[in-house]
Amino acid sequence: MATIFITGSTDGLGRAAAQSLLDQGHRVVLHARSADRSNALGELRARAQGIVVGDLSSAVETKAIADQVNAIGRMDAIIHNAGVYTRPGRGATAEGHAETLAINTLAPYMLTALIERPGRLVYLSSGLHRGGEGSLDDIDWTRRPWDSAKAYAESKLHVVALAFAVARRWPNVLCNAVDPGWVRTKMGGAGAPVDIETGARTQTWLAASKDPAALVSGRYWHHLKQQQPAREATDPKFQAELIDRLSKLTGVELPEA
Repeated sequence: MATIFITGSTDGLGRAAAQSLLDQGHRVVLHARSADRSNALGELRARAQGIVVGDLSSAVETKAIADQVNAIGRMDAIIHNAGVYTRPGRGATAEGHAETLAINTLAPYMLTALIERPGRLVYLSSGLHRGGEGSLDDIDWTRRPWDSAKAYAESKLHVVALAFAVARRWPNVLCNAVDPGWVRTKMGGAGAPVDIETGARTQTWLAASKDPAALVSGRYWHHLKQQQPAREATDPKFQAELIDRLSKLTGVELPEA
């Protein structure tokens, strides 16, 4: 059985993925934003291999999350599930970054770079990433008027490009991106068309399945089927520029192969 770390696993898709993997007999390391949020895990706490705590909007706490995971031991897979949708304003983290960028892009990048390399990496994106095409010149929204929908779309484009960049850089790690669809979660709302079990299925399959179809890398998935992502996500030049920007913004280098 595999040991799998899931960010943002106190509710929504992260919790559903954790529940599914635990039911399959896998060992799961959970993540909560705060100690108070970890109390919401209920019976999952007793079943988990471990629980790490930290706020992904903070670079300091994100680094501490990586340390906590590494102290538990090497993961077989990591599901980068945590994310935020629209924000009424740019916001500002302790490091001065836009909150959407910090949580959706900088945090998974830092965790990828700092956690001992697993066998599989799964990054949750969104079909809305196709609306994020554009320049990386103002990735942190310091000059442009704030546009929450555009910021979200860009952050999800970054996640797909990151997955593809890591797949190219680390050929021995299976790296994939997933669009779970518009799911009935707190973020998606009660009117969303996709039930939470369907929304969580692809990422759990990619994280743990021995099905030959799941043992691939550098792909973009939606409901167990491969799809074509935005053009920029597959462009090695865009990927390289993104990694360079993220390295400079975080002070964290992504290791080579």
